[in-house]
Amino acid sequence: MSRLVVSVLTSLDGYFQGPDGDLSVMPFEDAFNTHNLELLSTAGTLAYGSTWFAENWDFWSAVAVDASANKREHDIAHFVTTLPKLVISDSMAADPDAAWTQTTRIIPRTAAPAELTRLKEQGDGDVVMFGSATTWNPLLELGLVDELIVLVGAALLGAGNKLYAGSRAGLRLVDVSILPESEIVKLRYFTAD
Repeated sequence: MSRLVVSVLTSLDGYFQGPDGDLSVMPFEDAFNTHNLELLSTAGTLAYGSTWFAENWDFWSAVAVDASANKREHDIAHFVTTLPKLVISDSMAADPDAAWTQTTRIIPRTAAPAELTRLKEQGDGDVVMFGSATTWNPLLELGLVDELIVLVGAALLGAGNKLYAGSRAGLRLVDVSILPESEIVKLRYFTAD
């Protein structure tokens, strides 16, 4: 059986985006991409909300054809552009002319619990989701998130979008580490049984 694994970078004061969705203020470090590549290598499917999907696709599809990008960046771009993707959205529509169409399905939010359960039972690698808090927060409340990885960066933002906005969710801490050669603290949680 596969798992739904959510990984998100947050500031020390719990914001995953700055004001107005600004990601440039986030405490990104080089180790962040190494962590993401490790998760991508276990993925059978990538899950997204519509906003993060568009931003992620645009960025990594450009890296895929950038000759100046390094091997790690090319490896991430390969996973992002070739793995099956599930976009959970009530507003996004399929675009038959888009390059992502061949590997991407769009489903409404109401269909997400059943589809994620099916993918997990299918067992073809983990379902991995980065960011997309408005998408994964309700899934955590429903007990569908198996592992939550919170990467806490060395910054205080003071404002922005909070990591979690749902009702109380019990978690069990299973590992704490610092990403190599960084100031990012990695907290791994399993959902409480």
